[in-house]
Amino acid sequence: MAPEVFEKKAADGSTFRCSDTFLRQFLHGQLNWSLRAATRDGRKLPKDWEAQCRKAILRLAHDIKEYDVPSSLFVNTDQTNMVYAQGTKFTWAKTGSKQVSVNGAEEKRAVTLCVSVSNSGVLLPFQAVYVGETAASLPSKKAPHYEDLISAGMRFANGGSSYWSTQQTMRDLVTDIIAPYFEQMRQEAIPPLPPSQKALWQIDVWSVHRSKEFRGWMRTNHPHIRLHFVPGGCT
Repeated sequence: MAPEVFEKKAADGSTFRCSDTFLRQFLHGQLNWSLRAATRDGRKLPKDWEAQCRKAILRLAHDIKEYDVPSSLFVNTDQTNMVYAQGTKFTWAKTGSKQVSVNGAEEKRAVTLCVSVSNSGVLLPFQAVYVGETAASLPSKKAPHYEDLISAGMRFANGGSSYWSTQQTMRDLVTDIIAPYFEQMRQEAIPPLPPSQKALWQIDVWSVHRSKEFRGWMRTNHPHIRLHFVPGGCT
């Protein structure tokens, strides 16, 4: 703190004033900040976030050393909400209208995009989860560039009543994207790695991810993929 700056006089006799211009220059020039739209709630970190993150890092370090895991066999997956039809508070109405009703102002249409990247810098194909009980809720196979997406390894899944990942969509993600990538990396290694080579997969500690059902399914069907979780509230 330096309260004396408010008392010092410049050569012209003026004193310092914390003007809007000064604030803008300080924020841009000194802090490298700019006005940004909010993208998430201002949730607080857990009080012991440093200890939780340290433990998570140590668990990763242990497995990497214990199982001699190469960089290409360490993948992190995150999920993000992608809004493609946002509700609006604007509509056409008679000029001068004071009361204007809008249907569906709070509604939105969105998908969950599952994005995965390896520690070696490889971006894996995406999985997009849509609301709907059947494949009819997914993009049409006749849509432009649909075949290009599928050929590139992208996958679409329906999540039932929600566009968030479910037990089934997570299993599909592993079966269609995560496991094939790990197997490809084992085969492309020099020399090739055996199918028993362990791989690490880090995901959010979300209810579906950490559920006994999903973890049991992973142990049974993919015993060579070891799950690691990002501590809650630390993403």
